[in-house]
Amino acid sequence: MSWIWTVAGVVLIAIGLNEVFHTVLHPTGRGRFSHYAASAAWWLSSRLGRSGRTVAGPLAAVAVVTVWAAFQVAGWTLVYLPHVPDGFAFNPGIRPDDYPAVVEAFYFSMVSMSTLGLGDMYPIDPWLRVFAPFQSLIGFALLTASVAWFLELYPGLGRRRALALRISLIQQADTAGHLLNMESAISSGLLDSITADLAQVRVDLWQNAESYYFTEDDPEASLAAQLPYALHLARLARRSSDRTVRNSGQMLEEAVDDFAGVLRGQFFRGDGDGDTNEILREYARQHRQRPVTTGEATGSAVE
Repeated sequence: MSWIWTVAGVVLIAIGLNEVFHTVLHPTGRGRFSHYAASAAWWLSSRLGRSGRTVAGPLAAVAVVTVWAAFQVAGWTLVYLPHVPDGFAFNPGIRPDDYPAVVEAFYFSMVSMSTLGLGDMYPIDPWLRVFAPFQSLIGFALLTASVAWFLELYPGLGRRRALALRISLIQQADTAGHLLNMESAISSGLLDSITADLAQVRVDLWQNAESYYFTEDDPEASLAAQLPYALHLARLARRSSDRTVRNSGQMLEEAVDDFAGVLRGQFFRGDGDGDTNEILREYARQHRQRPVTTGEATGSAVE
């Protein structure tokens, strides 16, 4: 019956590697269990109010990496379990009979995963001597993947916050109040630049869905607070007598609609199944922000 433990362990290892692949390497995918871990961190942090939401993103990132490691440690523990203690040799002074076999298997899995190589317990079974080093290789690759993922995640957050700050400055200048009176080239260029930045933010969110769980205390840096004003500009531009401005307004509105569709499809689960306005309100609510609309000062965080 030992083969059952081995098969179960290999399945867990494969699931864990698939999680890493879909989260880090797949251009438009995300691991299912990684998503569950990030969502759970988001839900738990929401119970702590605004202060909890500010740490939701880092907690979600840590939870995802923990899931990756847990699958590998658990899977390799099951692979080693049928071979403990006969398939291993122990340094003098260590009595394996004093510990349950599952504890010894888990210990060796943790040591191998962390690439510590303590040497107090090592495989002597020929099969294990061939395959056990692969866990250390996976552990090293997992560390590299985690660092690469973090390095990819934070630049996207910077672009999102920069876009929010730009929209906030546009709002503070009361651009909506004189958008239709500006030269068409200036109005169109302004709208097109917001559209391009929003498209980049949309791609960042699509490739790194966990970035959604990072929130901002400052409403001026929160896209959840500022995006409704961009939608207002787009709809206002569509009433322009100039065809170029109308076209730019339409593209910006479609970009906001597309971004809202991503939010609805990946994060809301039925909360905000209505139009774009409703989705953006739900986006702001989940990020503890008050959405900025026409005629308002910069939104303030909602407690």
